[in-house]
Amino acid sequence: MKLIYRLIIRLSAVLLPILALWAAIFYYAMVEEINDETDDSLEDYAVMIIRRVLTGNELPSSGDRTNNTYSVELLPEGTDTPLQISFRDEKVYIPEKRETEPARVVTIIFADAQHRKYKIEVSTPTFERIDLLQSVLLHIIALYIILTLTIITVTAVIFHYSMRPLYALLKWLDNYHPGKGVDDLPANSNIPEFKKLTKAAHDTIERAEQYMERQKQFIGNASHELQTPLAILSTRIEWIIDNTQLTEEQFAELSKMRQSLHRLVKLNRTLLLLSKIDNGQFPEKKAVDLVEIIENEVEIYKDIYADCGISCTTTLPTRYIVEMNESLATTMVTNLIKNAFVHSELGSNVGITIEKGLLTISNDGEEQLDGTRLFDRFYTSGKKESTGLGLALVKSIATRYGFEIKYAFCNKRHQFSVKMSK
Repeated sequence: MKLIYRLIIRLSAVLLPILALWAAIFYYAMVEEINDETDDSLEDYAVMIIRRVLTGNELPSSGDRTNNTYSVELLPEGTDTPLQISFRDEKVYIPEKRETEPARVVTIIFADAQHRKYKIEVSTPTFERIDLLQSVLLHIIALYIILTLTIITVTAVIFHYSMRPLYALLKWLDNYHPGKGVDDLPANSNIPEFKKLTKAAHDTIERAEQYMERQKQFIGNASHELQTPLAILSTRIEWIIDNTQLTEEQFAELSKMRQSLHRLVKLNRTLLLLSKIDNGQFPEKKAVDLVEIIENEVEIYKDIYADCGISCTTTLPTRYIVEMNESLATTMVTNLIKNAFVHSELGSNVGITIEKGLLTISNDGEEQLDGTRLFDRFYTSGKKESTGLGLALVKSIATRYGFEIKYAFCNKRHQFSVKMSK
C-alpha cells in the first residue's frame, strides 16, 4: 500500500472519532439549548396564568395566538402535595387538529393567599422543535462529512506536494540498472531529511557500481588467465593418451581427468561470456533471422540424439527477424534447444514455436522445476554434467535486450518462453 494511502487511512482513523465526538457534543448542546428555550417559554406562560389566577383577572382564551394549552385545577383541601415545578415530554390531544401530537408539559403546584393549592399544566406542541432538531442533525452530519473529506483531501494534497522529492528519488532508483552507471540525481528540495536520504542513496549506488565493476574485472581476468593453462593441460592429457602405453586403469583415470577438464573449460568460457555480456561488450546489432538459427540447431541436435528416439516438432514462420547481436542470438537459441534435448527422456518430444513475438521451447517432463531458482547461476536440476550456467546465460542475454523469459509446467511439459516483442 502506498504511503499516501496509508497516511489517509490513519488520518481518517484519528479524525473520524474526534469529529464524530465534536458533532455529538455540538448536537446535544443544541438540543439542551432548544429544550431550555422551550422550558423558559412554558414557564413564563405558566407564571402569567398563575398571576391572573391569583389576582382574579381573566384567563387567556385558546385563541390567544399561541400554541400553548393549559389547565388550572384546584386541588382538594388538605392535599399535601408540595409546591413544585416539573417538566416532562408526553403526547397531548390537540382539539383544533383532532389528533395527538408530542408536546412539552410544565406542571406547577402553587398556592394563593388562602393557602388553597392549585395545579397548573401548560403544554406546547414540540413537532416544530423536533423538526428543528432533525434539521440541525442533518446539517451537522453534512458538515461532519464535508469537514472530514476536506481535511483529508487537503492533507493528502499537501503531503503529495511535500513528498515530490521522495517520488523523484524513487523514480530515479527505479530507472537505475546495475552496471550501466549512475545518472544525475533530479533536483531535490532544501529539506534536510530529503537531502540526507538522496546523498545516502547516491553514495550507496556508487559503491555498488564500484563493487560490481571490480567483480566483473575479476571474473573476466580470471577466466581469461585460465584459458592458457587449461589449454596446456588438455593438450598434455591428449598427448599422454596418444603417445604412451597405458594400463586400462590409467586410461580410465586420464579419461575422467579429460572429462573434468573439458567441463572446466566449458565453465570458464561461459563465465567469460557472461562477464562480457554484463560489461556490454556486444554492442553491435544486426537483423538476425531466428528461424534460420533454430532450423540449423534443430538439425544438429536431431542427429546427436537420433539414437535416443527424441523427436522435434516445429511451428515456425518463414522468417522472424530481431535486432540483436548474432552471436548472442545463436547462444540464446542454442542453450534453450540443448536444454530441451538434454533433459528429455528416451522417446519423448521437443516442441519449438514462434507466434506473435513469443518463442516457446517445450519438452516432456514428470515433475515441475523450481521456477524461482531455475535461472540462477550454478543451479542445476540434477544432471551431473551440467554447469548450471546455460539458463543463466539465456536470462542474461534476454535481459540485455529487454526480452521477458518465463518457465511453466503444463500438461506434463516443461515450457520456456521468450517474449521478444510487446
